[in-house]
Amino acid sequence: MPFISVVIPAKDDAVMLERCLTALNEQSRPADEIIVVDNASTDATAAVGRRLGATVVTESRPGITAAASRGYDAATGDIIARCDADSLVPTGWLEQIERTLASHPEAVAVTGPATFYDLSRLGDWLARVLYLGAYFLSAGAALASIPLFGSNFAMTRDLWRSVSAAVPRDEPELHDDFDLSYRIRPGLRVLYDRALVVRISGRPFRSFSAMRRRTRRGWVTMREHFPSQLPHRRWYARARASS
Repeated sequence: MPFISVVIPAKDDAVMLERCLTALNEQSRPADEIIVVDNASTDATAAVGRRLGATVVTESRPGITAAASRGYDAATGDIIARCDADSLVPTGWLEQIERTLASHPEAVAVTGPATFYDLSRLGDWLARVLYLGAYFLSAGAALASIPLFGSNFAMTRDLWRSVSAAVPRDEPELHDDFDLSYRIRPGLRVLYDRALVVRISGRPFRSFSAMRRRTRRGWVTMREHFPSQLPHRRWYARARASS
């Protein structure tokens, strides 16, 4: 039975984190380790993490890439699962991760979709189709692989160890999950599991500036990997790996 660590980067997310950790503490397959990375919060984020049984580590460098990487480095599990402070995971989330990766031992990671618990029914549908759907399609085309979704994925510890040294910890304007996806070699198998669903907040859509910032970070992340990781090069590398 694999040891599973869960990593949650958080900044000033005490209220949402309490709900997230409560859900994680009710898993049908309990986490062996939960790590909350306090990214210089000014609220009770760290205190909430400790009260609900998580190991709290700190990361003073700004940005989710630094915070998430700090958590992955601290994790001791064979599998490192990742969600965000606003994620509400179903009771079978870790059980599904374990089952899926056990069924595909060649896979290095698994990811899945989300629904938006604080949007209207129409807003939830639009966010799933136009935001998440567009991300998986466009990023998948650029990567020649399934991209990781930061609110809902798991990877093997060996994968993280193979890419950790290359992840830039001092660039706060990267999308950490998209950047990590670029660092997975074409040909390595990443799974998309439709049954691996979490509920997340609609905070990306609360303002135009928030959406603009996320879009800018997407371009910054792609620029970090160009020209060596241009799509045609990744698709060619994938074809060579599978031949």
